[in-house]
Amino acid sequence: MSDCLFCKIIAGDISSSKVYEDEKCYAFEDINPAAPTHVLIIPKKHIAKIADASDDDTLLLGHINLVASKIAQQRDLNDYRLVVNNGAGAGQSVFHLHLHLIGGRTMSWPPG
Repeated sequence: MSDCLFCKIIAGDISSSKVYEDEKCYAFEDINPAAPTHVLIIPKKHIAKIADASDDDTLLLGHINLVASKIAQQRDLNDYRLVVNNGAGAGQSVFHLHLHLIGGRTMSWPPG
C-alpha cells in the first residue's frame, strides 16, 4: 500500500534500523522502545491487522514468530514477550500487521 508507513520502510523509502530481513519479513528496532529490546517484525505482505489474515497466511504468521525467536536467541534473551495488537482500541497505531518482540527487563502482568 502506497500510504502505509511499514510498506514504505520495507521498500526503503523510509529509513529504519534493520535487524533482520528475508523474502517474507523485515524486522527493525522500534523507534519508541518499551524495553531494552523492542523489535518489530513485519510481513512483507501487507495485512492491515491480525483479524484480516486468512488461512493462506498461516505459514507467514508462523514464520514471523520463528523469526522473533531467532532474534531473541541472538540477543541472549531467555524471557521475552511477543505482542500483536488488533485495532486502535488495542493500541495498534500502524495498520500493517506487526509483531513486537519486547525483552531485556522484567515484565509485569497485566500488560496494559
